[in-house]
Amino acid sequence: MLRSGDARSVDPLLNKSPSHDDDNNDDDNDNERGRLSYRSSSRHSSPLPSTSTVSPHTRTTTTTTTPFTLNHHHRDRPMPPPRRATTSGLRSRSPTVLSSAAAHLEARRKYTYAAFFLVVSLVSFTMQTELASYIQHDLGWDKAYCMLYLTHGSWIFLWPLQLLVLRLRRREQSWARFWESHVKSVRGLALVVETRDARAASRLSTGCGGGGAGLLEYGHSPWPYLARTTVFVTMALTVAGLSWYLAVSMTTPSDLTAIYNCSAFFAYAFSVPLLKERLRADKMLAVAVAIVGVLVVAYGDGGESSSSSSSATEDNGDTLDPATRLAGNLIIGAGSVLYGLYEVLYKRFACPPDGTDAAKGVIFANTFGSLIGAFTLLVLWIPLPVLHVLGWETFEIPTGQTAWLLFISIVMNMMFSGSFLVLISLTSPVLSSVAALLTIFIVAIVDWLFNGTPLSAAAVFGGILIIGAFGVLSWSTWREMNEEERRKQVDLSGDEDD
Repeated sequence: MLRSGDARSVDPLLNKSPSHDDDNNDDDNDNERGRLSYRSSSRHSSPLPSTSTVSPHTRTTTTTTTPFTLNHHHRDRPMPPPRRATTSGLRSRSPTVLSSAAAHLEARRKYTYAAFFLVVSLVSFTMQTELASYIQHDLGWDKAYCMLYLTHGSWIFLWPLQLLVLRLRRREQSWARFWESHVKSVRGLALVVETRDARAASRLSTGCGGGGAGLLEYGHSPWPYLARTTVFVTMALTVAGLSWYLAVSMTTPSDLTAIYNCSAFFAYAFSVPLLKERLRADKMLAVAVAIVGVLVVAYGDGGESSSSSSSATEDNGDTLDPATRLAGNLIIGAGSVLYGLYEVLYKRFACPPDGTDAAKGVIFANTFGSLIGAFTLLVLWIPLPVLHVLGWETFEIPTGQTAWLLFISIVMNMMFSGSFLVLISLTSPVLSSVAALLTIFIVAIVDWLFNGTPLSAAAVFGGILIIGAFGVLSWSTWREMNEEERRKQVDLSGDEDD
């Protein structure tokens, strides 16, 4: 019987007839070379031809550079380590192409959602503004804090309405399975929000539907974090909203509109330290142009008699005291700062990080909005009896037409607030603030169409400035979303290769 050493490095292994003895001899050869064989006893000879004298690196070099097809005898043994290097080399090139397409698709999906909720927020805010103005001034139900309490408390219905929509989309599932999956998804998203772990969010997108993967296995409850976040975000929102109602009767409508809508500037100012947002020239210019547009709308017709009279007098014709007007401007200025802070705090502490699925971002935004509504209803009713006893705001239940219009106004505010929270979650506080400025021009158009109020040249020019600023911000945000999604996809693909 021939020893395998006689054919070593001379006869191609491909020409040797496979046999059990050959395999044993080959194992012996491996032992003679000073290494352990990784082959099983049932293995046949390698189908690759030897091209040089066998050395410790021969099999690695041949396997790496020469493609081959495994036959059925290779199923029982592990793959050679160099094979993985080749696979990684092939895979390392594909994620770049795939991640670019996936990033573009995800960014486009986010922007589609954002565009839809932007339209909903603009329409609902316009209707809510017109109805609130009619209720307060024409119907005489001027209850600032009570209206604030009712409108913000209505947010509690955002989550039940969302749950109804999700249930209608998954009618084939049993209620027990649907409820368990939804609670697990919300809890997992809350954990992602608390830890700010975008990679956990990507694992959650595949594990939460029924597998319970990712952060759900940590056993940590996110509810204390959500409770704390709800308290300070709601307080910032409540004080900011209350300042508007307080300043309505203390300052002019022009001052009120111009100062309060400067919240877009403060949202950008707070985004730099809290959200680590880079200072970009195009964003700063867009915010500045938007604020100039608001100032033009508010004060552009100051020279005309009608506008000048409204800028210095109250609705009943009495002249505003300069000290009262200054106090009103200071109050609304503080409200503008707090509203910009509220938007950034919500984005920083109550929104899923970048890289989270857009649909899950919508779900969590409405869920957190319901938490704000629940806190408002359960806690912020306390000032109502205090204001009633002090005589600052007498509590009065609305009836008749006032009650119906107030109900519609509350529903519109709920729609606007839910859409606005989603818009901030999917984009940024700066873009959402400038988008809200579009309502100034839309309200002016509605007043012109339905109330006969003439649309001034200043309103048109200011509206054009605001629209242009919004367009610049939208394009800048679109580019940032594409870059962020592409970076996330590349990072995740790199982790898979590792």
